[in-house]
Amino acid sequence: MSSLTVDIARMDALTAGELYDVLKLRVDVFVVEQNCPYPELDGKDADALHLRLLEDGKPVAYGRIFAPGTDKKARIGRIVVAPSHRGQKLGERLMSEAIAACERLAPDASIAISAQAHLERFYAGFGFETVSKEYLEDGIPHIDMVRDSARIQGKAAG
Repeated sequence: MSSLTVDIARMDALTAGELYDVLKLRVDVFVVEQNCPYPELDGKDADALHLRLLEDGKPVAYGRIFAPGTDKKARIGRIVVAPSHRGQKLGERLMSEAIAACERLAPDASIAISAQAHLERFYAGFGFETVSKEYLEDGIPHIDMVRDSARIQGKAAG
């Protein structure tokens, strides 16, 4: 495997080809592989920061990041690793990069995710705690999780 580069950009800074590659990766996994027809183009990409782990200029892992909204929480979503690159701990690398980006964007904000329920333990490893009951989103069991910045910072200081 060649070395990976990390890129974070707003949608308008991506070329048409780069945006196509991101959307293709998301559709290939979320819609086709997970057999989940849903509105992938949800109108939120223009407001997001797009985090890409790139190999030879192509995204092999991706997530999008949102600045805190009215609930005062930053958000991470659309976390995906290309099937060809699974088992290489890219999900861990992607989440570490996404959390660091959120902390730069809004240092005192908590971070929220809507996680597929079977990944609860994975996200808990990054300090996320479940804050909802399981619910169906587009036919897939999900849970809401939050990484509380004050709690994390308190543990680091203690």
